[in-house]
Amino acid sequence: MSALPRVAPAVDTAALGRAATVALYDELALAPKPGLVSFVDNGSHCDMTAGTLLRSLFALRHYFPAIATAGAADADFTALQRLGIAAEARMLVATGGVNTHRGAVFTLGLLCAAGGWLQARGDAPSPSALRATLLQRWGRDLDDLARHPRLSNGLSNGRSAAQRHGLRPAAAEAALGFPVLFDVALPALRRTAHLGPRLARLQALFEVMAVLDDTNLAHRGGLDGLRWAQQQARDFLEAGGAANPAAILRAQSLHVAFVDRNLSPGGAADLLAAACWLDRVCTA
Repeated sequence: MSALPRVAPAVDTAALGRAATVALYDELALAPKPGLVSFVDNGSHCDMTAGTLLRSLFALRHYFPAIATAGAADADFTALQRLGIAAEARMLVATGGVNTHRGAVFTLGLLCAAGGWLQARGDAPSPSALRATLLQRWGRDLDDLARHPRLSNGLSNGRSAAQRHGLRPAAAEAALGFPVLFDVALPALRRTAHLGPRLARLQALFEVMAVLDDTNLAHRGGLDGLRWAQQQARDFLEAGGAANPAAILRAQSLHVAFVDRNLSPGGAADLLAAACWLDRVCTA
């Protein structure tokens, strides 16, 4: 009797990639959100609009499925980096040199790669499995990247601010398995899902803002600006957060205050998008 043919695991890296693009759109569409670009206004940004971000999304649309496919093929960290650097270059061409989604290229790219790795081995992506894959497969490389900035694609404004103020940059957050993403952002998004997508995303954003070493805020406002923004987020949460009937009005008032101070929590926005990706992919 002949052996049954082996069935290859179902790998849908295109779906993982599409979910990343949609997650970035989820973040863009949320309003009001302090200092950040939306379809309503440009927030604290004089160099970009919602249109700029949409052009960036269009330029990145092939990158996320490609890095998911690379993850499925068990690519090493250098190969993932090459894909990310090429994606950044396409983004900058599309935006006229404006850095719209560099953080998302890094964070969502790693998540897509981990999702592809799991799918290729017959495992469904779950938050715990994705986190374990990141740490086990590329954790040592991420730790090296966090310790040695020269290994990254140039010294970004965020990394410079992290070094100047002794903060934890995105690479260090990744090397720890994205604790703010998995322990704060995603639980907040799911815990408040009954409020509807808009308010749940607002809650997740503010919970991240309250605890994240957001180097975008530190770059724009120094350590004082970061600490001020974190306190505003804590005050919003202590007043009931997104469950407060006046949450939208309070968020709009904070938006104005952040714009007045030229502050924008871009790191928190990246983690909100990543949480939206996790919620969509892991639910499916």
